[in-house]
Amino acid sequence: MRSHIQFGSSRIDFDLEFSERKSLGITVTPELKVLVKAPLNASVPFVQEKLRKKAPWIIKQKSYFISFYPKTPPRRFVSGETHLYLGRQYRLKIEESAVESVKLRGQFIFVGTPDRTRVKKLVLEWYAKNARSKFQSVSAPLIERFKKYGVSPSELALRLMPQRWGSCTPKGKIILNPELIKAPKGCIEYVIIHELCHLIHHDHTQRFLDLQSREIPSWEKWKSKLENLLA
Repeated sequence: MRSHIQFGSSRIDFDLEFSERKSLGITVTPELKVLVKAPLNASVPFVQEKLRKKAPWIIKQKSYFISFYPKTPPRRFVSGETHLYLGRQYRLKIEESAVESVKLRGQFIFVGTPDRTRVKKLVLEWYAKNARSKFQSVSAPLIERFKKYGVSPSELALRLMPQRWGSCTPKGKIILNPELIKAPKGCIEYVIIHELCHLIHHDHTQRFLDLQSREIPSWEKWKSKLENLLA
């Protein structure tokens, strides 16, 4: 069932499920959903009161996940427009050309094409190609480092995700958003390490945070940079 509580100016909606259990369980998912499992004999007002006490933690968890939401404004893919690549701004320069190409030169991303309607497709394909290559090179030493914990991803894949920078499946597959190629290398390392930590700890427990802090002590700096750069 669906219910909600009010905490100050914030409304927290949650899905409530009753089952054979002794205590209340609260989970905040990366999609910002709040899932609550309660004992069969618990009343809704009781559950709501418990959630009010946990509201600061719920809001903190939501804020944490929001930092993984890509926020780059929509682009029109016209000459003079700025585009990010590895944390730096470049201007798009479109040129008439019989041969289609995308090249990074100086402060510009040059796009050559006989058909300007193909500019967006060409630039996105260029981003994806570079993301695949860069993510492999950045992740290789990090994956090697995590072998000391006896873990290694089953696969490293790319997928456009409107609300995630990265994810880790239960079977150990790490998925990265190719849009991450727009961020500095440190941000890319942070997201990869974050997902590698999930191979060991599946939830965002204190043990997960301790491991992440051990493997990338400056993670808060890169998390903040990722939030601000692509906001």
